[in-house]
Amino acid sequence: MIHVTKTVTVMKPRAEVFQFWRNLERLPSFMIHLVSVREVSASRSHWVAHAPGDTQVEWDAEVVGERENEFVSWRSLEGGEVHNEGSVRFKDAPADRGTEVQVELGYDAPGGPVGAAIAKWFGEEPSHQLTDDLRRVKQVMETGEVVLSDGSLMGAGEGASAERPAQAPVTVGPS
Repeated sequence: MIHVTKTVTVMKPRAEVFQFWRNLERLPSFMIHLVSVREVSASRSHWVAHAPGDTQVEWDAEVVGERENEFVSWRSLEGGEVHNEGSVRFKDAPADRGTEVQVELGYDAPGGPVGAAIAKWFGEEPSHQLTDDLRRVKQVMETGEVVLSDGSLMGAGEGASAERPAQAPVTVGPS
């Protein structure tokens, strides 16, 4: 299982960020790799996601732990095309600067190591997706929309999408 942890600070109160995230059917609005999420019950949901090669994968998931305004944890159910589990934690950021959102994700790549390599090539690798997803949720929560750039700083040859959430360029100082 591959594990990924990413964090973002959102300049909104913790309860507001938690409630926004907890509405699972809203997730595809900022997680562009998701086609849909349908809540089947208070603790179960059905997920459809884009996969490499213009395909889709589906799975069912259940919430296995939750404390309002603090965390939600989940795991996929048997029989899905993607085995995954993880949690989203919400805590007050230092110096009254909003909410820290930390996502921990564990997944088995469809197709094993070969599938993971293909996903990375096509820009579908969950670590990169999660970074972009967190940038987008920050933008949506703080500004009401996702600001897109005209292209990726990574260039076209790296499997980058044509548009990415706007972000400051990485600068490297003199060595």
